[in-house]
Amino acid sequence: MNDSKKAENEAAAINPDGSTGDAGAVFAGPAAQAPAGEPDPFVVLENLQRENAALKDKVLRALAEMENQRRRTEREVADAKIYGVTSFALDMLTFADNLRRALESLPPDAREQAGAALKTLIEGVELTERDFLSRIGKYGVKRLEPLGAKFDPNLHEALFEVPDETAPNATVVQVVEDGYAIGDRVLRPAKVGVSRGGPKPANENAPT
Repeated sequence: MNDSKKAENEAAAINPDGSTGDAGAVFAGPAAQAPAGEPDPFVVLENLQRENAALKDKVLRALAEMENQRRRTEREVADAKIYGVTSFALDMLTFADNLRRALESLPPDAREQAGAALKTLIEGVELTERDFLSRIGKYGVKRLEPLGAKFDPNLHEALFEVPDETAPNATVVQVVEDGYAIGDRVLRPAKVGVSRGGPKPANENAPT
């Protein structure tokens, strides 16, 4: 009995509240330490933040791609409206060429001396040409006006050179076949003759 009482007194001296030594060790440990076998809450929070950032990045990329796709679709629809008639318009240019050739085939004196019937016919052809150009103009097709302009290989096709000292060099001085554009594109370049031997075109960027 004395040994048993002695053991109890020793335990009470170590832990006055009556708790055992192992329990005291638990209370003395770090308060923030996670229970054994469970993940650290700080690590879990960090992983969630990384996942959230990754998902946000994916959403932003998806929205940007959708916006780019919307813009591409709008451009394609706009181009289809403007350039969808390109092949048809190109075929119809032959009709415009024939009208122009018919008018240019008449000598100036024959036109002046023509009777009423012939003048009416000429006026009808001219009206038909204007009406045709007006109608294809509604689809973005317009005739180029190269005469007197500086030769541009993007708009003109040079067939020959014309010696002309009165015109700046590389100026369009003759139009053999009209050119046409559709929207911002050249439907058919104008076939032209350009000047050779005249003064060089003035440099717009040159100091005065």
